[in-house]
Amino acid sequence: MRVLLPFLKLFKRQWLMMAVGLLLSITTLMAGIGLLSLSGWFLSATAVAGLTVATAQAFNYFTPAGGVRFLSIARTASRYGERLATHEATFKLLTELRSWTWKRLLPLTPADMQGLRHGDLLNRLVADIDTLDHLYLRLLTPMAASLLMIGALYLFLGWIDADLAVALCSVLLLIWLVLPVIFYYLGRQPGRAMVESKRQYRVQLLQYIEGNAELTLFGALPRFRSQLDAAELAIFSSQSRMNQVTALSQALLVLCHGAAVVMMLYLASFGVGQHTPPGPMLAMVVFMTLATIEMLMPITTAFQHLSACVQAAERVTAVVDKQSQVQFNASATHEVTRGDIQVSSINFGYQAGKAVLNDLSMTIAAGEKVALLGQTGCGKSSLLSLLTREWQAQRGDICLDGRPISEYSEAALRASTTVISQRIYLFAGTLRDNLTLAQFDTGVRDDMKRKQRIAAREANDAKLIAVLAQVGLGNLTQGDRPLDNWIGEGGRQLSGGEARRIGVARALLRDTPILLLDEPTEGLDKRTEREILATIFEFAKHKTVLMICHRLTALEQMDRVCLMEQGRIVDQGAHQQLLVSNAYYAGLHHRLG
Repeated sequence: MRVLLPFLKLFKRQWLMMAVGLLLSITTLMAGIGLLSLSGWFLSATAVAGLTVATAQAFNYFTPAGGVRFLSIARTASRYGERLATHEATFKLLTELRSWTWKRLLPLTPADMQGLRHGDLLNRLVADIDTLDHLYLRLLTPMAASLLMIGALYLFLGWIDADLAVALCSVLLLIWLVLPVIFYYLGRQPGRAMVESKRQYRVQLLQYIEGNAELTLFGALPRFRSQLDAAELAIFSSQSRMNQVTALSQALLVLCHGAAVVMMLYLASFGVGQHTPPGPMLAMVVFMTLATIEMLMPITTAFQHLSACVQAAERVTAVVDKQSQVQFNASATHEVTRGDIQVSSINFGYQAGKAVLNDLSMTIAAGEKVALLGQTGCGKSSLLSLLTREWQAQRGDICLDGRPISEYSEAALRASTTVISQRIYLFAGTLRDNLTLAQFDTGVRDDMKRKQRIAAREANDAKLIAVLAQVGLGNLTQGDRPLDNWIGEGGRQLSGGEARRIGVARALLRDTPILLLDEPTEGLDKRTEREILATIFEFAKHKTVLMICHRLTALEQMDRVCLMEQGRIVDQGAHQQLLVSNAYYAGLHHRLG
């Protein structure tokens, strides 16, 4: 149960709305029990009063009738208010939970998330957090409301008959204490099985959807579909077992409640307070006992959800409690201004005992253009991952402007480096949305006056259109308001080459001293590749550039080319120098140049 404590602490932030929901829940129960109790007494008293003409004429019909109408209206209004308040509190709690979870996840790097599939992570962030809303809506509120209602019943009934109050409230308290424990143990396994089966199904469904094209092409669709069907049947099986537990718990509650009604009928038949024989008071006590089923019924399902909440909390905690292997100096104020890069004796591997970089050292002066050339798997992209601090080297140092990279804040590091990676991700939005995310400040702020805001946006739009033209995407700037064109999720309205050019356009919109290029022209033809590289080099004329490449296009424009093999730099020099001194490089240039 301790795993729930961090989540319960978050509930303090919404204590007011939670308290309002609890108060309205108690008001609803009081109105419901009062309505049925008063109705029972009123019907019985009316029947007794009608036995003689004198008592019939003396009986006050209007006050009880008014009380019945008042309680019925109060019950309806408080029930409606309770639904609004409790669900509003639930939605705010879910917002708090998701925000808290995301804040804990943001510092994590790919190294911290190893072994966790995307589908499983998505399930934890969505389904498991949704499950945790049961803590307030289905567990805390109904249990607290029923307990407080037992106390209120004791005070009210004790004012009339103390013995009957003790008898009724003792039985209700016993039910409140014992039955939830029984229901918890009965629902623990089915609850956990339901959470796990839903997780498995969501993960498999995500894989099925994402890999549908490959599954179809290779004829594996029926096999994966049968696995998906089996996962779906597992959900149905766990839900069936949970429904059986629910039915059994409700039957047990009805049995206990029925026994309480019979007990109160027997005890009240001897007299209620000063009323002997009890007369209409007997009906009031019995109907009051009947009405308590409303406050007891929620506890049949409350503790069935506890096991699912505990498991969901364990799964979310397993992710958010991770400590990032990469730590930034949040209090640092220094920034990278020149762009010097020093890599000293770096050793790095994604798995223990499997080194990718072996004692790698290199120095790149500010404004120098360096290319890394080597076969796939030699460690080129891994070096870029270390420079951007996606991963942490096991040994060695990386310095920017002579200062260890670990001494910079994350904001300073991101502001000093522009990256064009192999994978360009485009968001489901407009062309403008996908370009302005690369800008530090577009100059368009909400606090600016309207005319200034319009002028700033028009100026920035002109800049965006000019950059698109630079990277050969002038065709996307045709027509009215071209930057408002929707490019679809993942840029599905664009070709692969156009998506890669947008990645280059993003880089041109950021003025940083360091430019890291991971095969920026992959997938483009040679002519387009030369044009894009010429644009990049013109933009990066005074910047430090480190470029990964497999082809030798435009390497003559680089100050230095470093040949990598098995995580080491085996040779380096200018393009013309390597053509003479390195036979491998000369042969590669002959084949690919």
